Amino acid sequence: MRPAAEQLDLLRRGIDAITPEAEFVKKLEASARTGTPLRVKYGIDPTGIDVHLGHTVPLRKLRQFQDLGHTAVIIIGDYTALVGDPSGRSDHRAGLTKEQVEANARDYLAQVGKIVDLSRAEVRHNGDWFSRWTFLDVLDLTRRMTIGQVSAREDFALRLKSEKPVYLSECLYPLMQGWDSVEIRADVELGGTEQLFNLLVARDLQQDEGQPPQVAMTMPILVGTDGKQRMGKSLGNYIGVSEPPETQFGKVMSIPDEPMRQYFTLLTDLPMAEIDAMLAPGVNPRDAKEVLGKTIVSQYHGPEAAEAAAAAFRRRAAGEDPEEIPEVPVPRDQFDADGRITMPRLIVALKLDSSTSNARRVIEQGGVTIGPDRTPVTDPKAPIAVPDGLIVRVGKRKIARVRRS
Repeated sequence: MRPAAEQLDLLRRGIDAITPEAEFVKKLEASARTGTPLRVKYGIDPTGIDVHLGHTVPLRKLRQFQDLGHTAVIIIGDYTALVGDPSGRSDHRAGLTKEQVEANARDYLAQVGKIVDLSRAEVRHNGDWFSRWTFLDVLDLTRRMTIGQVSAREDFALRLKSEKPVYLSECLYPLMQGWDSVEIRADVELGGTEQLFNLLVARDLQQDEGQPPQVAMTMPILVGTDGKQRMGKSLGNYIGVSEPPETQFGKVMSIPDEPMRQYFTLLTDLPMAEIDAMLAPGVNPRDAKEVLGKTIVSQYHGPEAAEAAAAAFRRRAAGEDPEEIPEVPVPRDQFDADGRITMPRLIVALKLDSSTSNARRVIEQGGVTIGPDRTPVTDPKAPIAVPDGLIVRVGKRKIARVRRS
């Protein structure tokens, strides 16, 4: 195991705060001295099935702890997900059904395994203990926190001030998350900055149970591809870890210049000196963005896929078609007697857009071309003849070849 000072230097990268830092240093020093790994906890509520780069920030830190010889403990919050985490929320988060949570959890670990070495991790479900609890156990847990403590939370205080409801079930969430730390005897817990309240509740519960309290390690919230709001699927500004290489690369190239330092720092292992040089004044930010895109794609798909995605992007930017164009079968009954079809219907049949109204709008904006000579389609109502093998382009990234079936 590396010396504590060396570990601390590595672990500080991309960290917003270590609370309390002096305790963490002592834990790290004792671990290095005795060769006893720290138990580092990260909890995930399976409220959806798409893991995006925002989720990977604490997961990458968890992997870093693993590579330093510590034990990663992943909590699948199948019971906390039934409540819904209120942290950082301006409104009540709707809880999921048990069936929805179970369905989501099945796919979560496969995606998490792209970042964390699951063969060296402990994976626990908090339903393993909460499902055995009686109502008296729940009552006992509620005695560990006062209404004053709960209402002092910034997110709850803001909701109460604006006369938005705060449900009793939400007040249970930090206690449940904290109890997870008691069950697994966590030394460190990772989370976003909005999670600090929950992470500190765990310290109180652990001390009540006679355990050494965990240290809270919080990380910044990754902004989405819009460069403004936090990354999230509902905002359409996310990059999924399971998305195809070309999609990942294209989305990285679309981000504004401002958040690039945050992306490099939180999502890559490139040395900070290298990052500083790439982001220095006078250096073309596009070059840095390409390095960022290839680095991220390499992590999830390998370096060959990253190079291919970059090459495909350059071809698109130069107005060229990709080397491989997906062929999409279109049933013959989609065409009229003369073998024609309106372009909005063809675009939907090729799965290049989800609705004819969206397709119509793209056509009217001049975003659709067909054939080798890139003939623009301008009339969404006019039926067009569609020979087998016709190439259809929608916008800058969507392309397909018609196969009449």
